Amino acid sequence: MVEYAKYVDVTKCDGCRACMVSCKNWNDLPAEPQDFLGSNQSHAKVTANTWNVLSFIEHENSKGNLEYLFRHSACFHCKEAACVKVCPEEALHYTDFGTVVINDEKCVGCGYCVQNCPFDVVSLATYKDKHGKEYKKAQKCTMCTDRLEEGMQPACVTVCHTGAMEFGEKDKMIQKAEKRLAEIKGKFPNANIYNPAGVGGTHAIYVLAEKPSVYGLPENPKVPTSAVIWKDYAQPIGKMMLGATTMAVIGAYISNKIFYKEDHGHDENGGGSNE
Repeated sequence: MVEYAKYVDVTKCDGCRACMVSCKNWNDLPAEPQDFLGSNQSHAKVTANTWNVLSFIEHENSKGNLEYLFRHSACFHCKEAACVKVCPEEALHYTDFGTVVINDEKCVGCGYCVQNCPFDVVSLATYKDKHGKEYKKAQKCTMCTDRLEEGMQPACVTVCHTGAMEFGEKDKMIQKAEKRLAEIKGKFPNANIYNPAGVGGTHAIYVLAEKPSVYGLPENPKVPTSAVIWKDYAQPIGKMMLGATTMAVIGAYISNKIFYKEDHGHDENGGGSNE
């Protein structure tokens, strides 16, 4: 099966935010008024209603000069996605394009995908039913899979006027990234290709001018061990013995215990930090 990927060259981005606007328009996402962040950045991070954010990073380069770095921030669509592995309802799944999408009818808003995503790109959106009762559903970038199915490109790619983004066969996108890396190494000695192996590689391949951490990205993201054990070992065996519904309940209970223990542990050590 042919794999596809979005290629993002941050060195060509000029921060115009056209990708953000096109994402909002195509996916019919509501506006989210934000407090002033003290910079040109409109949103601190992606949210349930803003799946694509243009990040502005103030950075002191190797020559001691202050410069702005830009990064198109959205879901990476990991080949081995933690969100898919931890979902007790199997609401998250892979498509033929390698993208990761959410089945709204199956999602129960448990939030395990949110807590396990190494890139912090999944969020819970709040809705109200006809009786006014609130409920939650996980939401994130879909890489415009609905457009891909019609032979079109992702909305963000189509509006990028600098050519910083492309979409195509993954092998070709990696080759393009490698060629571009060779071209910019003289100007950006720390330049690298971001396609982390710890999540099996991603379907959003980045050419970064600096180390991933400069852009707020994890250097070596990995699928949590607990998620691997649950999805690849415990769940298949349990389904054979107990049935899928029972295993979903057990999975929710186990995940809740794990997350409670982690949060409790953070509190005992002076509290954890949130981005």
